[in-house]
Amino acid sequence: MIEVQNLIKKYGDFTAVDRISFTAKKGEIVGLLGPNGAGKTTTMRILTGFMPPTAGTARIAGHDVTTDSLAARGAVGYLPERVPLYPDMTVEAYVSFWAQLRGVRRPKSQVEAVLKRVQLFDRRRTLIRNLSKGMRQRLGLAQALVHNPPVLILDEPTIGIDPQQVIEVREMVQEFGSAHTVLLSTHILSEAEQVCDRVLIINRGRIVAQGKPNQLRQQFESGEHLFVAMEGGDGDAAHVLQNIAAVAAVTPVEGGFQVRIKPKQDGRGAIFDAAVRAGWRLTEIRPISGALEDVFLELVERDKPPGAKPG
Repeated sequence: MIEVQNLIKKYGDFTAVDRISFTAKKGEIVGLLGPNGAGKTTTMRILTGFMPPTAGTARIAGHDVTTDSLAARGAVGYLPERVPLYPDMTVEAYVSFWAQLRGVRRPKSQVEAVLKRVQLFDRRRTLIRNLSKGMRQRLGLAQALVHNPPVLILDEPTIGIDPQQVIEVREMVQEFGSAHTVLLSTHILSEAEQVCDRVLIINRGRIVAQGKPNQLRQQFESGEHLFVAMEGGDGDAAHVLQNIAAVAAVTPVEGGFQVRIKPKQDGRGAIFDAAVRAGWRLTEIRPISGALEDVFLELVERDKPPGAKPG
C-alpha cells in the first residue's frame, strides 16, 4: 500500500529527509518515531502530495505521488497535526463538505456511517466551535475516512488531548488497521508499543532502526533489565543501587526499582553484594523486559554527530 524508496527532501543545504526507504502492507499499522525535527512530518507531507520530494520515489496504493499525484492523493486519508476546521460549521456539514470535495457517491449515508464510526453521530448538529479538543480530533479522523481510502496517514493524532480521549483515539486507530493501512507519527513511545504492528525510528532525517517493538527491544537492548525491591536498611535504596559500578540506570517504579545493567556485567551479584554491605534486605530481584523508550534513547544517542554533547 505504501512504498518508499530512497526518499530525499532538501531545503537548500539542509537535508530534512535523507534516503528513507520503507513499505507498509495492507492492514498494517506502522509508526514513525523520532524526536521533533527528525523528518516525520516532512515524510508524511510528501506522501500526501503536499510537497514534492527532491529525489527518490513514493507510491500510495500503486500510484506515484509525483507522476500520478491526483490518484495517489485520492487513495489517502490525512490527519495533519493541526486539523483545519471551520468553527461556524456543524459537525455534519463539515464532514459533508469533505465528502463532496472527495467526490463521494451517496454522501449522506457515508457521512452518517463515518460519524458513527468516530462516535460523533450524536453531535452531528453541534457547531465545531463547541467541541472539545478530543472531539475535534475525532472530527479530523472523520474527514480523513469519509472517502474510505485504503491508506490513512495520521500525524500525532493524540497530541494535546486528555488521557481518556487519548485511549479512545488509540482504540479507533487500532480498529482502523483492520480495514486500512495506517501510517502513524508519534513521539510518545508507549503509544507506538500499544498501537503499532511495526515501528520506524527516525533521527536526523534517516531511519536508524525498524521492526516490531519487541524485536527492536531484543536487538538493541544493551544490558539486562531487572526489577529490584529492598527493605530494612538505612539511607536511600536508590542511592545504593546507583553507586553500583555494574548499574547503568535506576528508575523508581511501583514497589521497587527498574535497574538497567551495563553490558557484560554481573548485575545480580553486584546488587546482592551492595545490599548486604549497606544493610538492606533484598526481597525481590527478577528480569524484566526493557521499554521501547530505552531502545529509542540509545539509538538517538548513537546517531548523534561527532562532538555532540550527550543529552
